[in-house]
Amino acid sequence: MNQAAKVQPAKGPLVWLDMDQKALDDAYDQLVYAPNRDQVHKRNMFNSDRVRARLGAPKRVAYGPTAMEQLDIFATTKPNAPINVFIHGGAWRTRAAKDYAFMAEAYVRAGAHWIALDFDGVENTKGDLLPMADQVRRAVAWVYNNAKSFGGDPNRIHVSGQSSGAHLAGCVVTTDWKDYDVPSDIVKGALLCSGMYDLKPVRLSKRSDYVAFTDESEEKLSSQRRLNRLNCPVIVSYGTFETPEFQRQNREFAEAVKKAGKPVTLLVGEGYNHFEMAEMIGNPLSLLGAAMLEQMKL
Repeated sequence: MNQAAKVQPAKGPLVWLDMDQKALDDAYDQLVYAPNRDQVHKRNMFNSDRVRARLGAPKRVAYGPTAMEQLDIFATTKPNAPINVFIHGGAWRTRAAKDYAFMAEAYVRAGAHWIALDFDGVENTKGDLLPMADQVRRAVAWVYNNAKSFGGDPNRIHVSGQSSGAHLAGCVVTTDWKDYDVPSDIVKGALLCSGMYDLKPVRLSKRSDYVAFTDESEEKLSSQRRLNRLNCPVIVSYGTFETPEFQRQNREFAEAVKKAGKPVTLLVGEGYNHFEMAEMIGNPLSLLGAAMLEQMKL
């Protein structure tokens, strides 16, 4: 029997597009497509330590009342400088801002403040994504209201995020900011790297085992359904070694933004998997780092 004639495993009932349950579950399980996750994370922690050794420890500041609601500020020496607020990923689970400091140096050296947010994971919210979205929105509002205290320009705030952090960053740029008593154009640009912008297929996947999706959270936190509130240019990106769903989510989000008549750039990382894409954000010569610095006019 030749290779082409081999019998393929029978699919189960289709649950999303051309995917059965296993295919969909795999498409939202990064380890299936990127088994080097832990290796990349160790590399990021190693490089974060090296950045702190060169730049010094960041200023640690509270943006909210709980112990988790704090952020790290790596300040540049230039006065009235632009600001990059980074929202980390991790499948909406708890992660530490300190492990992403490896990104800071490119922006600080270029003349921008770099801020990483800490916020609750679903372990601390009973699986609810709505409080997490509120935390990162409040953090961005705090940065706007307090920018001058660390030499930042409140009128040049940019947001970046990767994976579930890009999902939350998508929620940030489609926020109704009157609820937070800040201007509607608070964010001047964003980089959304390997994110999710429509939660319907995510809800159908095995991520529902630990995320308590509801009709309300799916609707309110699917940024692709909130593009009327988007009022800044966005860079959307994914890698060619990412899962089919993560590639599709980013392609279709970028296309939806374009159809809405709003500025968008789609960047594809050739040969990069999901975890490796984040490393480019901190590299000023890379596809993503160069694009973000250009967006920030640095």
